[in-house]
Amino acid sequence: MLELRDITLVHPNGHRALDGVSLRVARGERLAVIGPSGAGKTTLLRVAGTSLRPSQGGLTVLDESPWRLAPRQLRALRARIGMVHQAAPLPPRLRVVSAVLAGRLGRWPAWRAIASLLHPLDSAGAQAALARLDLADRLFDRCDRLSGGQLQRIGIARVLYQAPALILADEPVSALDPASADGALRELVAQCEHAGATLVASLHALDLALRWFDRIVGMRDGRVVFDLPRGEVTREMLQRLYAGERAPAPDDLDGSARAADVPAPELMCR
Repeated sequence: MLELRDITLVHPNGHRALDGVSLRVARGERLAVIGPSGAGKTTLLRVAGTSLRPSQGGLTVLDESPWRLAPRQLRALRARIGMVHQAAPLPPRLRVVSAVLAGRLGRWPAWRAIASLLHPLDSAGAQAALARLDLADRLFDRCDRLSGGQLQRIGIARVLYQAPALILADEPVSALDPASADGALRELVAQCEHAGATLVASLHALDLALRWFDRIVGMRDGRVVFDLPRGEVTREMLQRLYAGERAPAPDDLDGSARAADVPAPELMCR
C-alpha cells in the first residue's frame, strides 16, 4: 500500500526535513505518526501523498512508483489518495456541498466536474458524508460562515465521500473538542474498515493515537525513533521522544508498562 525506502528530503535552505526514513504500511493498517513539533510528520505525509518529491530514496504508493509515471497517470494515482489537512484548503465563498463533492473531482470526467461546481450533482451523497460528522444541516452554507472545527470536519467529510484507497491525515482533529475529535476518528476508522483502506495520521493527542491506531511511529528530527504496536509503546520511549517538551505520559506509566493500558484521557501531550 505504501513504502518509503531511505527517504531523505532537504529543503532549498539546507534544512533536512526527513533523514533516511523507511516505512512499510500494509493494506488496511492504521498507523499514527507522533512526535514533537518540527519532527517531520507533515513532510512525511506530503511525500507519501506525492505533493513533495524527496531528495533521495524510493517511494511506492498503491503499487506505483509515482515519480516514474506520466502526468496523467500521476493524477489518476492522486485521485486514489485522500488528504485531510490540519487547515482545510477551502475557498471562503465555496458552499459546503461543493467542498465535499470535490473529493471525487479527480475521478470524474471534466464535464461532470464543471457541472457539479455549477449545480451539485450528488447532494444526497454529500449530505450523507456530512451526517456522519453531525454537519448535515450545513450542506448549503458557505465555508466562510463556519468555525475552524466545522471546516476541519468538512475536510474529513470530503475524504469520506471520496472513499480513497489510502487516507493521509495531518493533525485531522486539532481544532475539535475531545468528543468531536473522537467521533471524527471513529468515522475515519469505520471508513477504512468498510473499504479496506489504509489510514496514516499525524497526531499530537496521544490518547487518540493509542485508542484508534494499532501501530505507532515516533519521529524526531526527521528520523523514525520507534515503530511499534501500540501495546509496546512505553512511558520511557515517550519521554525520550518528547525530551525538552511537556511530558506526554502520566506518572503511573513506568518503563515496563504498556501505554495502551493507561486510561486514554491521561495521555494528552498538549
